[in-house]
Amino acid sequence: MISITQDALDVGRLLDAFCKDRDQTGAVVSFVGLTRAGAPGAAVDRLTLQAYPTFTEAVMREIEAEARQRFDVQDILAVHRWGAVGVGEQIIFVAVAARHRRAAFEACDYLMDQFKTRAPFWKKEEGPDGARWIEARDQDHRDLERWTDKEDE
Repeated sequence: MISITQDALDVGRLLDAFCKDRDQTGAVVSFVGLTRAGAPGAAVDRLTLQAYPTFTEAVMREIEAEARQRFDVQDILAVHRWGAVGVGEQIIFVAVAARHRRAAFEACDYLMDQFKTRAPFWKKEEGPDGARWIEARDQDHRDLERWTDKEDE
C-alpha cells in the first residue's frame, strides 16, 4: 500500500499494524527517513515538499508494482510526507514483508532508491539564510543505476 500525507508519521503504530497476523512471514524490513539539517555549514530549519498527491501516489504505486514483480515479497507499505517537515522529523516510512530476509532487504533498498529519484516531489530547504530548491544528488542517480545494471544481467 502506498500513501502520502501531510500528517506526522507514527512509525511505531505503522510497523505494529504492518506486522500483525503474519504467521507466514519470516522477515519484515523497515526504513525510516528523517529530515536532515542540511549540508555542513548550511542551516536548515525545515524541508518543504510539494506534490500533486494523486499523481505522486500513482508513480509510487508503479514503483511498488515493479518491486513486487522483481522480488519475492508478500506485502509493501510506504507512507511519504509532503508539505513542511521539520529537521529531525520522519519523512518516509517503508516496510516490506517476505518469507525470507534477503528479499525483504533488497526490496526495501530498491524501493528507497526508486522513490528518492523517481517519485515526483519538489523539495525546498528553508532556513535563516533563505530557501533553495534541491535536486537529487549524483549519488542518488548512481544508486538508481545499480538496479538497472542488475536487470540487464
